[in-house]
Amino acid sequence: MSKQTYRVCFCFRRRFRLAVAEAPREIKEVFDQYSENGIMTVDHFHRFLVEFQKEESVTKEEAQAIIDHSIHDLMHLPIFHRKVLNLEAFFKYIFSDNNPPISTSRKVHHDMTAPLSHYFIYTGHNSYLTGNQLSSDCSDVPIIKALQRGVRVIELDIWPNSTKDNIEVLHGRTLTTPVELIKCLRSIKEHAFVASEYPVVITLEDHLTPDLQARVAEMVTETIGDILFSPGSECLKEFPSPESLKKRIIISTKPPKEYLEAKDAKENENGSQKGKAGDEEAWGKEVKDPKSLNATDSKNDLDDEESNDEGDDDDLNSQQLEAPEYKRLIAIHAGKPKGGLDECLKVDPDKVRRLSMSEQQLEKAAETHGKDIVRFTQRNILRVYPKGTRFDSSNYNPLIGWMHGAQMVAFNMQGYGRSLWLMHGMFTSNGGCGYVKKPEFLLKTGPHNEVFDPKAKLPVKTTLKVTVYMGEGWYYDFRHTHFDAYSPPDFYTRIGIAGVPADTVMKKTKTLEDNWIPAWNEEFEFPLTVPELALLRIEVHEYDMSEKDDFGGQACLPVSELRKGIRAIPLHDRKGEKYRSVKLLMRFDFV
Repeated sequence: MSKQTYRVCFCFRRRFRLAVAEAPREIKEVFDQYSENGIMTVDHFHRFLVEFQKEESVTKEEAQAIIDHSIHDLMHLPIFHRKVLNLEAFFKYIFSDNNPPISTSRKVHHDMTAPLSHYFIYTGHNSYLTGNQLSSDCSDVPIIKALQRGVRVIELDIWPNSTKDNIEVLHGRTLTTPVELIKCLRSIKEHAFVASEYPVVITLEDHLTPDLQARVAEMVTETIGDILFSPGSECLKEFPSPESLKKRIIISTKPPKEYLEAKDAKENENGSQKGKAGDEEAWGKEVKDPKSLNATDSKNDLDDEESNDEGDDDDLNSQQLEAPEYKRLIAIHAGKPKGGLDECLKVDPDKVRRLSMSEQQLEKAAETHGKDIVRFTQRNILRVYPKGTRFDSSNYNPLIGWMHGAQMVAFNMQGYGRSLWLMHGMFTSNGGCGYVKKPEFLLKTGPHNEVFDPKAKLPVKTTLKVTVYMGEGWYYDFRHTHFDAYSPPDFYTRIGIAGVPADTVMKKTKTLEDNWIPAWNEEFEFPLTVPELALLRIEVHEYDMSEKDDFGGQACLPVSELRKGIRAIPLHDRKGEKYRSVKLLMRFDFV
């Protein structure tokens, strides 16, 4: 099919030529450079992989295997039996899933023997919710999906059931329908290590009486059994390493607040809480720039109980209220000492703990205590959670937490949007195991006890150079009238960096009209002061003159793991699922 027809009105149709994906000029030049008489032998191809793609460790046998795979679907070529590449087969390989921007064969490669506090950990918030925070069903299904994606921290809110003789998981004081705790525990046990063998942490938000806490202890012990890491009732002096906790499940919770009825204040809550999903653009709001943080709202004070969802405001000494068998399950103790920020962020040389802050509390604390937060997170764990007004299960900018060393930046995994894309991108690092070693600058302490200052102006360490060549696949994955009822789509690409404030930027290509296979051939440069925390953001949109632009796919990649050279970048939908065919052809280099 060489032409495509669009109906404009009852008696008039427009016809457009369908372009065929053709190798960009630079790809042809590279092929000419590494081939002879239009033929690329295994020696030529191996030299291309080593010299141009910087894949120094690839062997000739591996290069031959790639050639064999690339020509498998090109049997019409008269040269296929010679086990070499011509330009068509070379371009097919370059623009295929076999040439990804991040190595799929590179497994866990960070040092996994440091304490847990030295890692960013893939963390979920209200992991049992299927949708919004007010009225969606509670289920073990989103927990299973999160574990299958590699999430390592699952949050369960536990409440008494209506007859006070069993435990349910639900978002208290809302209309969410409950799920039994035992069902969630069994699903966690079954799926905990399908994506990663590194430890799973269950954070419990506890609204139970001591007799039901004892029941929880019994459930956890019987369900999770020998793989439960339970060091006893005393606080740890230092956190163990992910390596030492492989295939173990860890319980983290705080001393419970005074018992609260799950159904209390429902009417008050639901009368004032209204979602803002309608305000979202089709692909989610733009990620909040760290440069524009406004943390002056006095309601964000750490001592203010903005949400009963996260109650680490209890005195750590109140643990005698707990059932002793329940207390012995808790490996990571959560809680906040009485007092202000100075007291909260005090580092105890004899024990470690977990502290929680809402996103707003962190923003305010970062204004005055940025270095104290970094120092605290070198030994202790900081959990950041979405503010209480995110009823639609939206999320926030995770970089604010990461640049201060926060390990557990908790996200609503059942939502979608740009912030969640960043989370997905970050945790493709380190083989997708759910633990990413923090950069050394967040772990170092100087001779005078000085630590990294998140507000410091830093010099440029490296510059990422990105060339956006072309894209294809929409014709196969979307209806032909999906983007425009009367003509082929008008695509453009947004590309930029999510990172520390100095590195955060978004740019865009020109818009190419009426083309299913856009070829932009544009180059961008991104100076990076903290490349260790930088994520490359890629979005494709279709320009619409009369309405909002349509979403055409996205990808988010950790800069620290980008492979140099020309790569094929698969694009994903708004929920983070990979499209079957849609991808971009790009080149990456560091200068």
